[in-house]
Amino acid sequence: MKVLVTGFSGFLGSSVVKSLVAHGNDVVTIGRSREANIVWDFFHNEPSLPTSDMIVHCAGLAHLNTKSGNGDEFIKVNFEATVNLCNALGKSEKLPSTFVFVSSVAVYGIDMGDNISESTKPNPSSPYGKSKLKAEQFLLEWVKTHNVQLFILRLPLIVGANPPGNLGAMIKAIRGGYYFRMGKGLAKRSMVLASDVGDFIAVSANRNGLVNVTDGFHPSLFEIENFIASFYERKIFSLPKFVLNLLGLIGDLIPFFPLNTYRVNKLSQNLTFSDNLARKSFGWNPRQVIGNFNPE
Repeated sequence: MKVLVTGFSGFLGSSVVKSLVAHGNDVVTIGRSREANIVWDFFHNEPSLPTSDMIVHCAGLAHLNTKSGNGDEFIKVNFEATVNLCNALGKSEKLPSTFVFVSSVAVYGIDMGDNISESTKPNPSSPYGKSKLKAEQFLLEWVKTHNVQLFILRLPLIVGANPPGNLGAMIKAIRGGYYFRMGKGLAKRSMVLASDVGDFIAVSANRNGLVNVTDGFHPSLFEIENFIASFYERKIFSLPKFVLNLLGLIGDLIPFFPLNTYRVNKLSQNLTFSDNLARKSFGWNPRQVIGNFNPE
């Protein structure tokens, strides 16, 4: 099977390519990198795309990659680039039978809650979540017109070796011995292994639907911190709740302080998403994040 992949050099995209190749697929990569099979920035000199059986659209701007506050860059990269990709596909001799779109649980716009399912109405509050939802909505209409199967994966925190963003910063701080636990760290978070997502996508031909994808175990911050600390043989010290509350109050008064009352409260609340639909309808059977990833 021939598969076109965007975002192939990214944290998740590289795992997707590895899994697709391992499953015997012919992979054609698209992107700005000179290492791509088809070099394209999605905005200039629209290329002629080869006929394929499936396209996996991993390319995008994550909410941790920019400090932009107006959302224009998110709309450009996550939405407009998706439209341009579909326009290019429309000019090929034959459309792929399946379009796999990597989306995010950020589309729900929820900061606290347990087992949030796909039946929850999206209401994104961040520019990142809004741009992902806009891309989802466009694709839902596009596939109807072009008779293509659409498989949307809404992902939480993606875990693997040398991760970017907050998890990468946590690993660096724990390894360096200057990490402090915020309170007891009991809040649970949904996570998923990048390699498991890659394997799931590799067998997604002719699938149609929209699913959350998590490890189903939803480890606490305490568990993930301790796992990383044990890997580096480090000890983690905790900041007591009254210190956190004080730092939060300081942050309420100082705009660029790393903590405020809202963020302190979030640290004590669960944010987990249900993956029951993916399990029941598509055989999703992931590994537990804790114990199954190497921070390096």
